[in-house]
Amino acid sequence: MVAEAQDVIARLERQNAELQRLLTLARDQIGEMREKLAEASQPPQTFATFVEWSGRNADVVASGRRLRVAVLPTLEADLVPGDEVLLNAMSVVVDVAKPDRTGQAAIVREVVDEDRLLVVSRGEDERVVTLVGGDAPRRVHEGDTVIIDPRTGFATEKVERTGVEALLLEEVPDIDYSSIGGLTPQIERIRDAIELPLVHPELYREHALRPPRGLLLYGPPGCGKTLIAKAVAHSLAEAVGADRSYFLSVKGPELLNKYVGETERYIRTIFERARAKAHSGAPVVVFFDEMDALFRARGSGVSSDMETTIVPQLLTELDGVEALGNVIVIGASNREDMIDPAILRPGRLDVKIEISRPSPEATADIFGKYLTSALPLAQAELDAYGGDRDATARGLIDAGVSRIFAHGDASRHVSGAVVRNVVDRAKTAAIKGVVAGHAKGLTRAHLEVAADQELAEARAVAAGTLAGE
Repeated sequence: MVAEAQDVIARLERQNAELQRLLTLARDQIGEMREKLAEASQPPQTFATFVEWSGRNADVVASGRRLRVAVLPTLEADLVPGDEVLLNAMSVVVDVAKPDRTGQAAIVREVVDEDRLLVVSRGEDERVVTLVGGDAPRRVHEGDTVIIDPRTGFATEKVERTGVEALLLEEVPDIDYSSIGGLTPQIERIRDAIELPLVHPELYREHALRPPRGLLLYGPPGCGKTLIAKAVAHSLAEAVGADRSYFLSVKGPELLNKYVGETERYIRTIFERARAKAHSGAPVVVFFDEMDALFRARGSGVSSDMETTIVPQLLTELDGVEALGNVIVIGASNREDMIDPAILRPGRLDVKIEISRPSPEATADIFGKYLTSALPLAQAELDAYGGDRDATARGLIDAGVSRIFAHGDASRHVSGAVVRNVVDRAKTAAIKGVVAGHAKGLTRAHLEVAADQELAEARAVAAGTLAGE
């Protein structure tokens, strides 16, 4: 009997334990349901942006309005300007929300101070915004793209525009006009067209003369069009007394994009970058290489549908930079006849300068930029000129020019690039001679062999191009 009673007691204890477990589980489930019900029945919370502390209260911007609100005492968060917070129905800060990573893109025109930026968006809409996190001089620069919240006036972060950056080469040029040979008349005309209006604007106003907004350099490839554009940017900084200048080089053919509207957007962004750089007073040169590939004449029968929108976009931007005297647009083309005429009208790229193949005199000038008396010159060459290094260098230059123009078709192939390659080939041959145990120094033979090789390659390239056409 005792054993049976103990079994009954043990069974009842197990049943009681199971009932207690089920009761505890039910109590927990009821508690969770109550919490969920309470959450579901709570009024909606409002997102706001924290601006600054005002004593124990916080200044926030919610729905475009600036409010001073209380902060929940139990909130454990070190709020900084720009943080997203949540307001309850009583407009009390109760929590911190995850930041919104979207917004309106804007171009930085100027870094005002440690945490403020002057930006431009939607065309020419300028405003001053606060950079979240501060340290603006180190984190952002003129021309950068940032995300702004127009309602709060905060710039949340910098955005890398990889699509545009791949097409835009920005540099501070260090090439001046003295580095360019054989183009003295063209350089003088360029300086008259570009520098005079910037240095003497009062004279232009007095004579009711509107300065050109840009110029077109046209002619065969390799004759110095890009070098001239860089030299213009460098010279403008000296002419106006600026600390620096900018050279924005646009890769014309790569600007074409298969997506509708993308090329136009790239063009707008390029000019936004130029305006942002120019806002500080620094001269900016926007250089479009191979313009005929991008801005072909509309209605000529050789243009595509894209030109009907791309050309007007460029015209709009060209007209828009007129108010900024320190933005110059330079185009380069091998086929200027294929460019839309509207681009070349007065007030746009109305100065057209031909950069032709160099004459023998110009070729000698170009030679002199790369073959100087400071180079190692062969002793035999020096002896022929009585040890005079300058005279020896001039003699070698004359030998190189004579060899180039001894070829009957030289006038169709010679260019500044060809001349530089001739000198580089000759220098390489001289170095190989030293390595092989021969006497050091450039010789007439080095230049003559280099000229023959370079012109032979130039003919082969020209023949291949014509065959491809």
